[in-house]
Amino acid sequence: MKHRPLFPRESVSRREFLRDTALATAGLAVSAKALAADPPATKALNYNPDMEYRRLGRTGLMISAVCLGGHWKRIDTVVSGGGGIDHPDFRKNRYDVVSRCMERGLNYIDACTGSEVMVYSRALKGRRDKMHLGFSWFEEEMRNDNYRKADKLLAALEKGMKQAGLDYVDLWRVTMNEQSGKHASTEVDEMMKALEKAKQQGKARATGFSSHDRPHIKSMIESYPKVVDVIVTPYTSKSKALPTDSVFDALKQQDVGMFGIKPFASNSLFKGSSALDHAEAGEDSRRARMAIRYILNNPAVTAPIPGLINLQQVDNVAKAVQERRQLDKSEQAELEKAAEEMWARLPENYQWLKDWEYV
Repeated sequence: MKHRPLFPRESVSRREFLRDTALATAGLAVSAKALAADPPATKALNYNPDMEYRRLGRTGLMISAVCLGGHWKRIDTVVSGGGGIDHPDFRKNRYDVVSRCMERGLNYIDACTGSEVMVYSRALKGRRDKMHLGFSWFEEEMRNDNYRKADKLLAALEKGMKQAGLDYVDLWRVTMNEQSGKHASTEVDEMMKALEKAKQQGKARATGFSSHDRPHIKSMIESYPKVVDVIVTPYTSKSKALPTDSVFDALKQQDVGMFGIKPFASNSLFKGSSALDHAEAGEDSRRARMAIRYILNNPAVTAPIPGLINLQQVDNVAKAVQERRQLDKSEQAELEKAAEEMWARLPENYQWLKDWEYV
């Protein structure tokens, strides 16, 4: 069964989608002043007056100030059966979490693995008009040296979309090697060709990439201004803009949107286990809200995308958006202390996050 496309509050035919995308790809002349003007928040997909919406760069999409990341770490604390993706409890959990996101006005899901694409496409079946969906099937993208040619990437995109029952996606954000600067320039060229062609063909409304390589991200934004609409990259409660030569300078100059991954540093921000009855659950919820508020103080970040494993976590991040944005002095001190503890708790395989203290 074919699903309806993910466009906000309006019926957009595939022909119109292709027309609009082709115009954008051809370099339709739009003044900088027009680019800077935000569409009305009420035009946002799944609009909720209690949610803030931010413009996703030049895509023009209005995205909720906090979104749903694709991962479901620690889900074994709330789901029986070890969280296997075909377990009935897991499937119900993902369906219910997505439903609560819709209720609270969240309107974007970022799926970055084959399993995540399949799980969330299944959870959205029959209600695709309620959520924007970001697509990456990283197993068959740039981290696999067999998928570093434009034709291979496009074939993998088409295969994944077919398996998931998707006509097209709102964002195709190819997952590159974490240190993407190690990709040969010819490989990057091939990836950009694939992204551009996917947009021209109407398979993706917007295109971009995921990388953990700050200097290379900036270079790619500046080198491929007509292709890179969105980046997906780390941003934690420890992150801050470099005084000079920041990634955010390039984002602003090229009008590129940004989704921030690892806002809680892979749960290292928290004291507890994420179980609802854990003794530290209340303090961890407060830490999560402060971290979201801190991140949203940077207007260049469209939205942090935490993995959320239960309804209470969805409610908590939505509450953070409603709270006073600026942290007072006592909250700043509290979050700084929590962030230092977070840095100390980082597991060995996440020590690289410390490279993202200055962005």
